[in-house]
Amino acid sequence: MSTFMFKSKPLKFTPVSNIFIERYMPKARGEFVKVYLIMLKYNFTGEPGVNSTVLATSLNLLESDIINALNYWNEEGVIKLVPIDKMGNFNIEFVDLSNDGNANVEKFNLVEELTNTSNGDMLKDIGRLLGRTLSPTEVETYIGWKKEFNFSYELILLLIEYCASKGKTNFRYIEKVAIAWNEMNIKTIDDAQNYIKKTEDKWGTYREILKFLGIRNADIMKPQEDMLEKWTSSYNYSLDIIKKACDICFQRLNRADFKYIDGILSSWNKDNLRTLKDIENKEASFKNASSKKVYNNSKTNNKPKLRFDNFKGRDYDYDDLEKKLLGWDTDD
Repeated sequence: MSTFMFKSKPLKFTPVSNIFIERYMPKARGEFVKVYLIMLKYNFTGEPGVNSTVLATSLNLLESDIINALNYWNEEGVIKLVPIDKMGNFNIEFVDLSNDGNANVEKFNLVEELTNTSNGDMLKDIGRLLGRTLSPTEVETYIGWKKEFNFSYELILLLIEYCASKGKTNFRYIEKVAIAWNEMNIKTIDDAQNYIKKTEDKWGTYREILKFLGIRNADIMKPQEDMLEKWTSSYNYSLDIIKKACDICFQRLNRADFKYIDGILSSWNKDNLRTLKDIENKEASFKNASSKKVYNNSKTNNKPKLRFDNFKGRDYDYDDLEKKLLGWDTDD
């Protein structure tokens, strides 16, 4: 059970940002929206905190659904979830979204930019790629990238096309990709194509692992993605090694468990086991050591002496006792 502490002032109503409704709510799962709204309600009614059990009961969800929802909103930048301790308790703060969609408006004259034929053509192409009419916020943002990020018309179209090819056409996702490209200093078509190839190769490996684990949905949680990144990049393990760890997990637990697989691979990495042969040798060595230990224990494990072993039993004449009991020992 986790507890979440609020930083709030009591109100008799729950204000929901239009930015949240327009930008974040449409793409979020229904239960995630429910969790956000009830947490917002608790926040604005002056509650000092609430635990995940109460939330789960109120919304008819699992406690894990509550945690997943809050992690999702934290990653989206809608809330700030800060651990208080190692017991699963958090401070939670709701981010002010009022300026979220207006950051680029003050930087240029939108009407003037829309008269630019190049911008008009770009927006039409983006709408065609996304298969929908662009919102005013999207129009402002896409034009803003040309000035703020120094992205070219062609680079922006490539970015949109890349996102659409992954089935990600919501504005928030596209914006996050653009911010990431800017931070990685991707400014040319060649830079973008090299990055896309590298990313696709990486996710091709991830999808192969997920398929082996019986997971068809590639939209995994961030902690799971971090583990995949660690196995393939930090540990630099091949698919064969990772699948071997998955096999061991299935044999022992009869299910896929990321943390268990991570423990196996971390142990192999610590022991510098880099090939399947290394792992087989290690397993064989362990089995031999175990069998010798069992054999030695069976040799030395003699039956312990009981404290009655030194007791000397009495000798009885049972025929004589029987006669005495029956009274036959008396001569008339």
